Amino acid sequence: MRTKHRMIAAIDTRDVDRARLVAEAVRDHVDAIKVNWPLVLAGGLSVVKEFSRLGYVLCDLKVADIPNTNRLIVEQAMAAGASGVICHAFVGEDSVRACVEAAQPGEVFVVTEMSHPGGQEFTARHAEDFARLAVRAGAAGIIAPATRPERVKVWRGLVGSKRILAPGVGAQGGRPADAILAGADAVIVGRAIYEAADPGAAAEAIEKEIPRAPAAR
Repeated sequence: MRTKHRMIAAIDTRDVDRARLVAEAVRDHVDAIKVNWPLVLAGGLSVVKEFSRLGYVLCDLKVADIPNTNRLIVEQAMAAGASGVICHAFVGEDSVRACVEAAQPGEVFVVTEMSHPGGQEFTARHAEDFARLAVRAGAAGIIAPATRPERVKVWRGLVGSKRILAPGVGAQGGRPADAILAGADAVIVGRAIYEAADPGAAAEAIEKEIPRAPAAR
């Protein structure tokens, strides 16, 4: 993933037609489109293939199963046109490695700490271990919350040159500048873009909030 714009659009709607409109509107302002379960369940994996024609598609299935099942899931996502997949670390290093191997030559990003308040109940307790696991397993990077930028600084020290993608900007209260300055390579923005009356203008406005510091890695 190239982080020219330092932003990923998360299109988490169940409305496939709306998703198409948003994807086209934001393509010049984002580095990737993130597709989550609501859209996949509504439109099938064909939406991944469709959006892959616009650029990088990050398939956010938050894969979390035994290694063999993880492999099968990731293979399907990559065959559908995904360039990257998100998985969970709590299932163990062997399961994450299965994702990394199945995604080749695509990329895998590992969740460390969830961005919502409940993320502090359990994932936060082991987030640093999850980050180290991601590095050992050969993942391309990690998912770390823009809602807690002080934590992003910690993970930057743990993952070195691996990419950090930070969700939680906009509706959850995270600010793009805070996450980027803390060490994130890109922010992930959902509702603030796809629920906007003009998604393209919303994406452009958020892009302008992102510091022009050189993208790491």
